[in-house]
Amino acid sequence: MKTKLPLLFTSLMFLGAWTQQSTDIKKANWIIGTWENKTSKGSLYETWRKINDHEYRGKSYILQGKDTVVFETIQLVQEGSNLFYIPTVKDQNNNQPVHFIAKTSSTTQLVFENRQHDFPQMITYTKTSADALTAEISGTKNGQERKQSFPMKRIK
Repeated sequence: MKTKLPLLFTSLMFLGAWTQQSTDIKKANWIIGTWENKTSKGSLYETWRKINDHEYRGKSYILQGKDTVVFETIQLVQEGSNLFYIPTVKDQNNNQPVHFIAKTSSTTQLVFENRQHDFPQMITYTKTSADALTAEISGTKNGQERKQSFPMKRIK
């Protein structure tokens, strides 16, 4: 019995770690859909879709006439126990993806951080209602603290 108890405890720890890996991205399920940020200059859209149990893909774009101008593609990827937000922004970072690691993943908020990135160092999505969220980028740029907020409404 003495040898079975540590084995049971170890098995439960591994099961708990495995369960944690598969739930972080599922907590972000609320972000799936098409979101719109209306401004006086026009509308910004962000669309998210589920690829599989470990990856969601998003894109940020504007509509110019009948053309869709995509300026950012995003992957939300579960790698082991880590959740990553990986944007690729047109004409920035040599068009290479930048990895931000999740600091918070819940059914109402996602917070991602990359302290080595020039700007932003933090990306936050906060669910404010069933059909509304605020996306926020923040950090330091040229020695100044900066923050930009993008309130969005679900349109699909």
